[in-house]
Amino acid sequence: MLNLLATAAAIYLALVVLLLVFEKRIVFLPNLPGRLTGDWNPPGLPVEDAWLTASDGTRIHSWWIPARDAEFTFVMFHGNAANLPNRAEIYQFFHSLPANVLAVEYRGYGKSEGSPSEAGICLDARAAYDHLTGERGIAPQRIIGFGASLGSAAAADLAAERAVGGVVLEAPFPSAPAVARRAYPFLPGLGSLMRTRLDTAAKLARIHVPLLILHCTHDPVIAIAFGEATFAAANEPKQFVRIDGACHEDASLVDPEAYRSALTQFLGRIEKPIPSKTE
Repeated sequence: MLNLLATAAAIYLALVVLLLVFEKRIVFLPNLPGRLTGDWNPPGLPVEDAWLTASDGTRIHSWWIPARDAEFTFVMFHGNAANLPNRAEIYQFFHSLPANVLAVEYRGYGKSEGSPSEAGICLDARAAYDHLTGERGIAPQRIIGFGASLGSAAAADLAAERAVGGVVLEAPFPSAPAVARRAYPFLPGLGSLMRTRLDTAAKLARIHVPLLILHCTHDPVIAIAFGEATFAAANEPKQFVRIDGACHEDASLVDPEAYRSALTQFLGRIEKPIPSKTE
């Protein structure tokens, strides 16, 4: 019996150590699909390359997609194992609202420099915000942070650190440890040892702007229970929309009518900037 316990303990420790050593490679998947695969000039989408510089000097590649008569600008952070061309249809959907889109490619993904990390993607998000308010002259109240899956952590961090008009999250999760506990139930304690936190729930607790969370009912990657837990941690005003179907990060393509309706109602609740006396 003692030998069995010792063997089990040794296997447990070996697995935990192995996962922690390769944690960064497991959490961030910049090469799935290939970083530069896809159409970088998608037809019908007025894409302009926008290069940003994060505060640590890393150059970040983004797409600026302007829309005529746009009242809002979405700064969009895609999920893991993706690049900008891989999400072009989704950017097209948001652009058609109409809305401006700044689609951000994290460091180490697509054409961006560097390698991904939790701190790094947060710096990338802030660089995108500074680009919009500085070079584009967009009012903070007109900026909507959007994050899908992994991107929900970047969008939540940005809204916790910068003034935005609202936040939209699709298929979010409360934290990386929460996902690890579900993915590795046979390794208790793993979550508390992880260095990568991606604590979206904690960031949302600091946010008081309108929040919209959308989640597919049969998401094969991030279970809807994670979206519900994330929603529970957030402050009002907030809304949770369930999209029927098996989808992940592409709910806007699975049920565009329901998605557009939810977005339109959400944007209607965002307060307009108070004009200055000189306007």
